[in-house]
Amino acid sequence: MKPSSYCKDTFLSLANTTCILFYTTCLATLFTFYLIYYPINITYTSNIQDYNQISNFTQPENGKSNHKSSDKCDLFKGQWIQDERGPLYTNYSCKTIPLQRNCFLNGRKDRDFLHWKWKPDQCELPRFNAETFLSILQGKTMAFVGDSLARNHMESLLCLLSTVETPKAIQEDTEEDKSATWEFPKHNFTLMVFWSQFLVQSTEKVINGSATGSFDIQLDKIDKKWSKKLPIMDYVIFSDAHWFPREHDLYEADKHVGCVYCQKPNVTVLGPGPAIQKAFRAAFEEINSCKNCKKVFTLLRTFSPSQFENGEWNTGGVCNRTRLVERDEVAREGYDWETRKIQVEEIEVARKLGEKSGNIFEILDVTEMMLMRPDGHPDVYWGNTWNGYSDCIHWCLPGPIDVWNELLLEVIRRRLLT
Repeated sequence: MKPSSYCKDTFLSLANTTCILFYTTCLATLFTFYLIYYPINITYTSNIQDYNQISNFTQPENGKSNHKSSDKCDLFKGQWIQDERGPLYTNYSCKTIPLQRNCFLNGRKDRDFLHWKWKPDQCELPRFNAETFLSILQGKTMAFVGDSLARNHMESLLCLLSTVETPKAIQEDTEEDKSATWEFPKHNFTLMVFWSQFLVQSTEKVINGSATGSFDIQLDKIDKKWSKKLPIMDYVIFSDAHWFPREHDLYEADKHVGCVYCQKPNVTVLGPGPAIQKAFRAAFEEINSCKNCKKVFTLLRTFSPSQFENGEWNTGGVCNRTRLVERDEVAREGYDWETRKIQVEEIEVARKLGEKSGNIFEILDVTEMMLMRPDGHPDVYWGNTWNGYSDCIHWCLPGPIDVWNELLLEVIRRRLLT
């Protein structure tokens, strides 16, 4: 081979190698940028392994519901159907979940109970949308009043709303005053909760310096802890009745009129039903007779059942099911159903009186749907293992209780459209 030909071939070989390296480098650079910047959409699925880790959640877009709803259908008659999407928040993403409701943090392993949604028979219930809720209630104050289930309900709403704005705590709980207030400054919305286990005034009986869990209840005197704040409330959600089936003494006009579950001579045993009826009626009358109040939108959430099996809370009762029960298995009887019946009757009385005063009274009839969900309670996963008791009254967060706020939003939306 001639020297000149050899040099030419060597030069061309080097040039080809340089070109290959150049193009390879360019392609590698472009692929790297693709991996880094290409928008990947991740949805919440049922294969999440650890709810104590950061998880992605799906919020309906642009404040619009993913479903069409019929304004005439009964929201409370239906069934639970499977839903792969899971909850809108996790026990990690919501920073306000109390330890007692944080079932996954306390060791619960099963996740299937999170993948069900409530389906009314004749329509779709729109998924909760925090932006829509805060837009409708902008400039308003909403208060939850009642026992610890009222608090549980509010805690669910707080988590759902925190997906779009971090709430600001204004008032914290104390031992003397178990109430709290949060604000959402960007939306000018205030959320309050008031502990009032009877809605009316009560005094716990103390024997030898120890609280007994038994009360003297003044059925015709409203509890001032919540009623004094009534003039600043736009929306009030009542829920109560878990504290009534105990031994209590009942009073009206400062006179002893009977008792609940007592064995005292010459005392009328009324049972919890009449006491519940009178307490709710007193609360609703307080709203309808309030002279300094705004036009109040009042909702009553019906009784949320306790679901102990094989005993009561202090006799080894548990609620360790991991699946729901079908609608035809629900027992529509006993204390749960009788309490619901009383509440439904009282909200109807209040609604008719409210028409004269301009107040709105509506119901969140959750009793039947929650009787289908014995899988949603903390059971032993409530952070209090030292005493061995199960919690089969409250609800895990996240959990089936979140549907209460989907119903709350839809009931408010429907009423404001009429």
